[in-house]
Amino acid sequence: MSATIIDGKVYSGALTAKVAEEVAALVRDHAIKPGLAVILVGEDPASQIYVRSKNEQSLAAGMHSVTYRLPAETTEAEVIDLVRQLNFDRAIHGVLVQLPLPAQISEKRVLEALDPDKDVDGLTVTNAGRLASGLPALTPCTPLGCMIMLREAVGALAGKRAVVVGRSVLVGRPMAQLLIGADCTVTVAHSKTRDLPGLCREAEILVAAIGRPQMIRGDWVRPGAAVIDVGINRVPFSDPVKAAAGKTKVVGDVAFKEASEVAGWITPVPGGVGLMTVACLLQNTVTAARRIHGLE
Repeated sequence: MSATIIDGKVYSGALTAKVAEEVAALVRDHAIKPGLAVILVGEDPASQIYVRSKNEQSLAAGMHSVTYRLPAETTEAEVIDLVRQLNFDRAIHGVLVQLPLPAQISEKRVLEALDPDKDVDGLTVTNAGRLASGLPALTPCTPLGCMIMLREAVGALAGKRAVVVGRSVLVGRPMAQLLIGADCTVTVAHSKTRDLPGLCREAEILVAAIGRPQMIRGDWVRPGAAVIDVGINRVPFSDPVKAAAGKTKVVGDVAFKEASEVAGWITPVPGGVGLMTVACLLQNTVTAARRIHGLE
């Protein structure tokens, strides 16, 4: 048995094209151009690449996009002041504060200052509460992308047994809420769960978001299950020459080769969930623009 690959490039491309159509319709019919503002503090290389991708893709979709690049020594008060300015900027419908922030800045206090209606990363307490209550919410981009891929690849999800390995506020908890909303029977597991392999084997839908490279082995996977690998981990190459040169490769939380021989569907790493995250950020910005203007 060989699993069907859930190709993130295909799904993200389709979603980005749909977003571009929605943006064009908003501009044409309502003179509304969705606007996204990204705040980047410091020089973290991974964040730099990610923010550049967000800017390029939002512009390609026809949106208004602006990036604020602040030095690492920026104070918490300065970041909060900028967030509050953007809360009242009518050209901006979505505000994203790139995490992590430097040590002198409290992520909690910055997010508390953000207007929940512009919280396109879905990280404010208000949006988390809305999601948990089954109310319209701006949902964290990665779980949203996972759900889109599951619905498109697997089809009807109602009644399926789902196990989410990981309980972070970024992925694990909102993922569980979305699966509950899709009428799945959901268990949230973590590194301290008893008999984690046995629990995973019960899952028709297995979401790995624990941040440990290749922790989920092939014999943990139920035959025919849908496996969504959210992990992005850098590990040394097994090749001693590459390892000696300090080169690394990206792997997921799932042992892909082993799992793909058992699963019915599986996302690769790289090339899977990660590609959906930016596409879902654009979708959330359009959703925020429509809601702010009373169109949804």
